[in-house]
Amino acid sequence: MKVLVTGGAGFIGNSVARHIINNTQHNVVVVDKLTYAGNMESLDDVVRHPRFAFELADICDSIRLDKIFETHKPDVVMHLAAESHVDRSIDGPLEFIRTNVLGTGTLLEAARRHLEQGAGSLGAAAFRFHHVSTDEVYGDLDDGNGLFTESTPYFPSSPYSASKAGSDHLVRAWCRTYDFPVVITNCSNNYGPFQFPEKLIPLIILNALEGKPLPIYGDGTQIRDWLYVEDHVRALLEVAMHGRVGETYNIGGHNEMRNIDVVREITGLLDELLPVSRRAEADSLPSSIASYSDLITFVKDRPGHDKRYAIDATKIDEELGWVPEETFQSGLRKTVSWYLDNMDWCRHVQDGSYQRTRLGTDNGRTR
Repeated sequence: MKVLVTGGAGFIGNSVARHIINNTQHNVVVVDKLTYAGNMESLDDVVRHPRFAFELADICDSIRLDKIFETHKPDVVMHLAAESHVDRSIDGPLEFIRTNVLGTGTLLEAARRHLEQGAGSLGAAAFRFHHVSTDEVYGDLDDGNGLFTESTPYFPSSPYSASKAGSDHLVRAWCRTYDFPVVITNCSNNYGPFQFPEKLIPLIILNALEGKPLPIYGDGTQIRDWLYVEDHVRALLEVAMHGRVGETYNIGGHNEMRNIDVVREITGLLDELLPVSRRAEADSLPSSIASYSDLITFVKDRPGHDKRYAIDATKIDEELGWVPEETFQSGLRKTVSWYLDNMDWCRHVQDGSYQRTRLGTDNGRTR
């Protein structure tokens, strides 16, 4: 099959692209606008593979999308392109509406035209449009024992989650109005290698290594269900290839953690793997700290901060046989170790030099 992955240079998208190349015989076409969150260095190990192609494009550009569909003729679309950072959505909500709502609508129409023309090499009957969304569309849970299910009403709290809720509704409307073959997934908080360091786990790792404050919103008791990205990718491929058309599948890590406990787990691993005493000798960390946890700093809570997310992933387990392989502790250890072993990647993100990385003209790439 040929799989078109929008947002394929972003965190989850590049993990999907690498998984397809390294673990299947499918072809992958990454479509990405290469905004600040798109990083081609994350695709270095697959970008010259004969089954990989890249297209620089904005999903709001219908003419460009039509050309991409005509050129590559995908059998599956996995739609991951999105603005996804809650704090950025509070500061600038309209870009989230443009990309997440208008962009999704534009992509749906391009994919529908593609389907009407017969779709990919496997034909229209095999075509699927997989929309990847978030558990944040459900709002938060007041009940300490409650879980989000696929039928939980939407109650988004931020411009980000509202824009993702809007995109979910568009996808369902295209399914019902046009008999368009869609599947939807809503996932919990992802973490793992190659995550942009504005998100909690990489931010804490890199701040700690630099001796900077480790900011915790409010009292740090907000609870999230943490999902290791490679577990998520396995689930996404299962849904894209075998999920029932028109259905939604929740994907969770079965790992509920308070934010403050997540940060303490990270600092504990750093204390073990790269003790402050050793780091201080090399990089002049503040002499006043004995543990990275001494850098924890509580800051003013952000507006509309949801208290608790938790996913019921029974449906995907029962229908498709997917369960996460990583516990939070095992996945976090892999994640912290990856960042320690890939500081060049981190530095290129921090100093912005990754944005100067463009592709050559071979293999469908542009400079």
